[in-house]
Amino acid sequence: MNFLSIFVLIPLLMLTGLWAARGIKAIRGVMVTGASALLIASVVLTFLYLEERSAGNTAEMLFRADTLWYAPLHISYSVGVDGISVAMLLLSAVIVFTGTFASWRLQPLTKEYFLWFTLLSMGVFGFFISVDLFTMFMFYEIALIPMYLLIGVWGSGRKEYAAMKLTLMLMGGSAFLLIGILGIYFGSGATTMNLLEIAQLHNIPFAQQCIWFPLTFLGFGVLGALFPFHTWSPDGHASAPTAVSMLHAGVLMKLGGYGCFRIAMYLMPEAANELSWIFLILTGISVVYGAFSACVQTDLKYINAYSSVSHCGLVLFAILMLNQTAATGAILQMLSHGLMTALFFALIGMIYGRTHTRDVRELAGLMKIMPFLSVCYVIAGLANLGLPGLSGFIAEMTIFVGSFQNNDVFHRTLTIIACSSIVITAVYILRLVGKILYGTCTNKHHLELTDATWDERVAVICLIVCVAGLGMAPFWVSHMIGESVLPVVSQLIP
Repeated sequence: MNFLSIFVLIPLLMLTGLWAARGIKAIRGVMVTGASALLIASVVLTFLYLEERSAGNTAEMLFRADTLWYAPLHISYSVGVDGISVAMLLLSAVIVFTGTFASWRLQPLTKEYFLWFTLLSMGVFGFFISVDLFTMFMFYEIALIPMYLLIGVWGSGRKEYAAMKLTLMLMGGSAFLLIGILGIYFGSGATTMNLLEIAQLHNIPFAQQCIWFPLTFLGFGVLGALFPFHTWSPDGHASAPTAVSMLHAGVLMKLGGYGCFRIAMYLMPEAANELSWIFLILTGISVVYGAFSACVQTDLKYINAYSSVSHCGLVLFAILMLNQTAATGAILQMLSHGLMTALFFALIGMIYGRTHTRDVRELAGLMKIMPFLSVCYVIAGLANLGLPGLSGFIAEMTIFVGSFQNNDVFHRTLTIIACSSIVITAVYILRLVGKILYGTCTNKHHLELTDATWDERVAVICLIVCVAGLGMAPFWVSHMIGESVLPVVSQLIP
């Protein structure tokens, strides 16, 4: 069996174990065992990948395997990874592991919740290891479908509305995506859906590229919170349970940026060069609009959700700059945002579970009562605003340096506008930290408030270590990513 298939097999075994589990301890045992196995497998894969590269293996994708599924349409179970995929698998494993501990005390219907959570995880892992267009789309749908029930059943607030809105908008994006994938397949005249082989043929007519590129980019862009199709994101994040918000914002939204880069940009480079300016304007709006919107929110989850719109907009913005430095920054931003937004949502869930409110106006003085959670919240905020030494700084700096390499007025003007989001982010983060952590606690439950439990500390500390690690030692990650970005970018340069 191919090593990469472990990332699909482990969730399948977890689903089986959860189905057979009786009692909360057995359910927790299955989840911790499976999440730990996924994390160990992703770490092992990272070392194996780096070892293969250091040994001189220059193949575009490593650990390849192909099994024919449906001959008439040349659909295969094709897997393989490059540096980008390895980084995304490592991020996904960290979020699943920490999300398990963030959901440690979830009630009711614990078994059913973890079943859907695991199915969502399987879709994410399967998507990142796939190199067949149809297989990628299949895992993409597997990752989207559980969101409806996870939010609708275990969410809070207007959960039914949020679940329906999210599902309908993402399914609409999937329809565009499916049309784009079929257009790529039939337009290329290929006898395979393997994206590497389609890229090597490089024979999709330019006129067809100009049709399929917008559809494919838009299909993935909806999941990446592309303006004006981002409105599902704040409602979905605000209503989702803690671990689902972590996985949704931390990993699921990254499928959008990954798909735009891996499929839309890679397979249709001429159309990307011709039409990128349209999407650059939309992503520039996402970056600034998301930051401004976060400033006026009073719900902690909505603040972080609109912040995610801004930061995910930076991912698509950098991809569309069509150079290696900016594209490397985009992947670093996926990693950085995935970690720090998961940390934010975990902390917000822990604060809400104690204070029973997410309204900033009803929170104050938490530092005296919950010092551990408060200090962690400050660290998350500093990472979000781009403090040097944490992951946000290196990612955003790489994006803006790469974006400014385009020596023309249009690209540099958009880059300067996007840079303004840094200042706006600093405003709402520092104001938020000052409001909820300092002063006198006025919450009506202040006598019952306690600090983090052991399981919450495991989740939070793991995420903080990753945020600090990526910020202080980013070079091995950026080198691994940069090598894998080059084959795509080389096709994009006119």
